[in-house]
Amino acid sequence: MEPKPISASRVVLSRVMQPLDANVQGNVHGGVVLRLMDEAGGVAAARHCRARAVTAAIDSFSFLSPVLVGHLVTVKASLNWVGRSSMEVGVKVEAEDLRTGQVTHTSSGYLVYVCLDDQGGPKEVPRLLPESDEDRRRMVEAEARQRARLARKAKGGA
Repeated sequence: MEPKPISASRVVLSRVMQPLDANVQGNVHGGVVLRLMDEAGGVAAARHCRARAVTAAIDSFSFLSPVLVGHLVTVKASLNWVGRSSMEVGVKVEAEDLRTGQVTHTSSGYLVYVCLDDQGGPKEVPRLLPESDEDRRRMVEAEARQRARLARKAKGGA
């Protein structure tokens, strides 16, 4: 199986936040942001494996700043690491105030997906081909997170 470059699966999704996305104070619900992150991450994973990819874990997630109604939310997703059938995708969320043009990094996270074959079993994924020093750095850091995930699992943790 030929390795695939990281750039081949990068995803950028954008959406204006509406009143139904928010609470009565106008702050967008965290679940709305998580859903957008999962959508972008899932598309990046499916692009890489060209098959069905399902969310296996949200390894890490942080809200850094609120998202408000009327903001243009942009979600960027990129593969960081691949195993035999699993993939870690890094996701970054930015919110743009359309009146001022100010862009704020609001959320980041690491999501893990598993590629599935037509019978619903794990399917092998192509190796990941880094294209820059930044890609290589992200791969090394993702490998360390994967080792930590496996160690937690071996101890009976999530």
